[in-house]
Amino acid sequence: MKPQYGSTLSYPALNAEPPKGGSLTILITIKTNSTMATTILTTEDLYDFKMQLFGELKKLLAETPKTTTKKYIKSAEVMEMLQVSPGTLQNLRINGTLPYSKIGGIILYEYEEILKVLKDNRVAS
Repeated sequence: MKPQYGSTLSYPALNAEPPKGGSLTILITIKTNSTMATTILTTEDLYDFKMQLFGELKKLLAETPKTTTKKYIKSAEVMEMLQVSPGTLQNLRINGTLPYSKIGGIILYEYEEILKVLKDNRVAS
């Protein structure tokens, strides 16, 4: 089967290490105006390219921030963040230590406000 322009070749060996003893060879011919260039790609070449591409992707992912914080978080997330019980969280709301917003039956806390409360109440050692 001869691939058409713009078609994609797939081969199971591209998803794993190159096969031992067997190989896939792809002949690529590119014709421009008056010249013709031919390149032979083997399974090993494609595997090397895949590994280089994965290496670059890993490097890019390592450079990006790992977490994005939400502006508002729910009570369960605040309890986990502060390691407190539901009753303690309710006391922090009632005595005004933690500012919150209530929409319907959902209580929301601003993430930055929680960090500010923690910073303001820090005890110097």
